[in-house]
Amino acid sequence: MAYLKLLSLSATLFAAAALAQEAADAVNPEAAGDGADAVTLSEAAGAALAAKTEGRPVEAQDWMVAAASPLAVEAGARVLRAGGSAADAMVAVQAVLGLVEPQSSGLGGGAFLVWYDSATGGLTTLDGRETAPLAATPTLIQDAAGAPLDFFDAVVGGLSVGTPGTPALLQAAHDRWGRLDWAGLFDDAIAHADEGFTVSGRLASLVEEDADRLSRFGPTRDYFLPGGTPIAEGDSLRNHAYAETLRTIAALGAGAFYSGGIAEGIVTTVRTAPGNPGHLALNDLALYRVKERPAVCASYRAHEICGMGPPSSGALTVGQILGMLDNYDLASLDPQSSEAWRLIGDASRLAFADRGRYMADSDFVPVPTKGLVDREYLASRAELLSGDDALPEVAPGAPAFDHALLWADDVPIEMPSTSHISIVDADGNALSMTTTIENGFGSRLMAPGGFLLNNELTDFSFESHSDGVPIANRVEPGKRPRSSMAPTIVLKDGAPVLVVGSPGGSRIIGYVAQAIIAHLDWSMDVQAAVAMPHLVNRFGTYDLEEGTDAAALEAELQAMGYETNQSDLTSGLHAISLGPDGLKGGADPRREGIALGE
Repeated sequence: MAYLKLLSLSATLFAAAALAQEAADAVNPEAAGDGADAVTLSEAAGAALAAKTEGRPVEAQDWMVAAASPLAVEAGARVLRAGGSAADAMVAVQAVLGLVEPQSSGLGGGAFLVWYDSATGGLTTLDGRETAPLAATPTLIQDAAGAPLDFFDAVVGGLSVGTPGTPALLQAAHDRWGRLDWAGLFDDAIAHADEGFTVSGRLASLVEEDADRLSRFGPTRDYFLPGGTPIAEGDSLRNHAYAETLRTIAALGAGAFYSGGIAEGIVTTVRTAPGNPGHLALNDLALYRVKERPAVCASYRAHEICGMGPPSSGALTVGQILGMLDNYDLASLDPQSSEAWRLIGDASRLAFADRGRYMADSDFVPVPTKGLVDREYLASRAELLSGDDALPEVAPGAPAFDHALLWADDVPIEMPSTSHISIVDADGNALSMTTTIENGFGSRLMAPGGFLLNNELTDFSFESHSDGVPIANRVEPGKRPRSSMAPTIVLKDGAPVLVVGSPGGSRIIGYVAQAIIAHLDWSMDVQAAVAMPHLVNRFGTYDLEEGTDAAALEAELQAMGYETNQSDLTSGLHAISLGPDGLKGGADPRREGIALGE
């Protein structure tokens, strides 16, 4: 079983020689050549990166943090070593992520957070999703004739920008669960922004690929393409404007983001965007609030799979997939078995059919949340999986609900970007947070404060109705667009055993479900679970990760009746397992992150 054959990942992994050089540079930064002013990796981070490259989980006893950048993970580790909580560490991690992988998340975006409190045994979920401006209308993403705009015509510029939620979420989490001084949590990010950080290969390649769109707006062009040339791997990049923004937030709190100079800069940038201005106003920022929502949990193999409810579709859809599969013995099937992937693929298709019809911001439309993860309902849907071949077609079910369910189906475009953070602190608190600006580089607009603005409004349906029937995820003023982000905490007997999540657009749901199945059914450790090749089926076509053992199943899946497509499936899974022997962390080899703990 060669499920760790990931040939397409070599570009994102450092060579062993580079690890030794990074350790040396950490001791003697002056020896780091052109990047001498940039902060380099510690020896511990180099060892964690080596473990990932070798396919081993990182082990620890007291605490652990896993995220998409070694510099961000180190910032969180310093907080945890100082006695900080998982919430404290998350603030430090997110502040650095917004600097070193700005294409994925940052102050100009939004996030969902799931928190397990070791003292009470309770779960809390916080919704820091962006909101549509109050001036938005259901036809926002349509042309003058009422036709949906092409995706990037809607994305690039101010039209797609929603009210950012990430700064408010950082503050809300720290207010509830923080232990250390707020201001000090930004020290690492401020230092990296002022002194410079080394541009990673991933960031450099993404800038080069997106150079045309990034070059359309002066501040964005000047930062990512100085002198007209894309930044290159190994360059030392500084962002003094971002450092000043963080200093302001550190001194005054997140409220300083939503009023005054930072807010004015955001609104001006959005409303004056050349060719595609948006509607965001100062009042939208002033009114923004983080919302606490009930966790959504589904039963699977004597575990509870818990995550964020609407406006996220993540926990509901992951829960539906696993709830249907709970009726089948996947553990008896090999991970390379086409029968296993028939069951997983069609369960996913059925769940996505329900997702397209019923899931949206529950503050604006009634969502049958309990009915969608009801065990009897999922058992009846699971009966559809009892054959031998692919389902010829799928349709939404009829979950129990006390409201009318007259909604049209919706399949919006969701592009794979985003980032995920998993943390367990020394007190046993666990945090799972997925954070995003949506598409890579978001709207491509950089605010004067040195951060990119989201394009989250394109997560709404581009159409408001279908054949006269309203679409639940249509644009409405103040509404939060549906998301696929699925930050997850898996519980057994009321205690966490797995903290996991991923970026990847609507494929997030498949990535997270697969990692849970790999860990619980196939007994893979967390590093193996996040590294195994991906097979994802959302809408009928089976996506197979190119260059991996997943492609070897193509002929068998086609014989079952599936259309297939081989492509890069770049997840960014970060997972921590908790057991009697301590903590184990895994970081997706498709990206540059690590897991680190003590």
